[in-house]
Amino acid sequence: MYQMALGYQELLIILFILLLLFGSTRLPQLARGLGKSIREFKRGVAEGESASDEQAELSRREALRAPEGSRLEDERAASRAEKLR
Repeated sequence: MYQMALGYQELLIILFILLLLFGSTRLPQLARGLGKSIREFKRGVAEGESASDEQAELSRREALRAPEGSRLEDERAASRAEKLR
């Protein structure tokens, strides 16, 4: 079965075509914009994971809490859960 892999020659041809299409002044701007968008995407993924981790930790704590817990503790847990949302 054929696997699609790019070698250095193919990458050079693609880079040359991009240089012809966009010019030497526009290409660095495009690369900078691509880098910023990748950083923003990674930051968003990390924020999503941390929010789900916090929610999972809160659920775990509620499950481990003793059933005879006071009403005050329940209210505190509920207020924390609303803060996370």
